[in-house]
Amino acid sequence: MGWLELTGSVLSIYAVWLTARRRMLNFPVGLASVIVYGWIFYSAHLYSDALLQIVFAGFIVYGWLRWIGNLDTSGRVRIAPLPRRRAMLSVLAGVLGALALGWTMHRYTDAALPWLDAALTAFSLVAQFWQDRRHLAAWWLWIMLDVIYIGEYLYKDLRITAVLYAIFVGLAVMGLRAWQHAATGEASCADPATG
Repeated sequence: MGWLELTGSVLSIYAVWLTARRRMLNFPVGLASVIVYGWIFYSAHLYSDALLQIVFAGFIVYGWLRWIGNLDTSGRVRIAPLPRRRAMLSVLAGVLGALALGWTMHRYTDAALPWLDAALTAFSLVAQFWQDRRHLAAWWLWIMLDVIYIGEYLYKDLRITAVLYAIFVGLAVMGLRAWQHAATGEASCADPATG
């Protein structure tokens, strides 16, 4: 699994870096990374994570379509505010998804960490949805999730993947700062009094 895990890691790092820079190329690179990681997680009996990769593939296509219509003149995606109602409904969906998936994995599979894996899966979908909708809050959620993922992967002896998620934390901080800067710049351009 070592070379496959390394390949998935490199693709994932590149995809997140491109996302932090608000570049459209993140989508095909991200699609390749989820295919590789789907196989890795299935082989490690982390079934929720394996399923997550399939769902991520769908989200990647959705995000690709959402971003295409929201590019600025430099070809980078515009940042959009996260309405409070959408945030609350998304968190509720994450909790319900975590409970349903955790129970299913606990009851019907030999999943290694059914409840934790399910919660991380459900909230990763929330983070991906927010990212696809161009919300800055996605980066805050990714930082929190990636820190927890590091512990899960160390526990499952997926060391390369744990290192990958440590890198993801750094990339998420970079993405947060870049998107904050872009959102501030966009707000300044939209406000005739400042610009």
